[in-house]
Amino acid sequence: MVERDFQAKLIKEIKDIFDGCIVMKNDSSYIQGIPDLLVLYKNRWASLEVKKNARASRRPNQEYYVERMDNMSFSRFVCPENKDEVMHDLHLYFTQ
Repeated sequence: MVERDFQAKLIKEIKDIFDGCIVMKNDSSYIQGIPDLLVLYKNRWASLEVKKNARASRRPNQEYYVERMDNMSFSRFVCPENKDEVMHDLHLYFTQ
């Protein structure tokens, strides 16, 4: 599966699970390495860096921004292989 298709399915799943959330796609040309998605839900937010698979390469600064944003709120790399785990963790974060 290409990343674009996985990302589209992931966005739909997030919107289905977290009713009323806003999912925004970030512009990687604005800040290189910033995670692909910003999810706003009630009074919380999360960022997700989408990868087509667990072996996909990571661009410079992606590790930095995922870690930095995770320290602020919630941020993860997500791919088909870890999607269920990430969605479980996101659900716990948004509903605590």
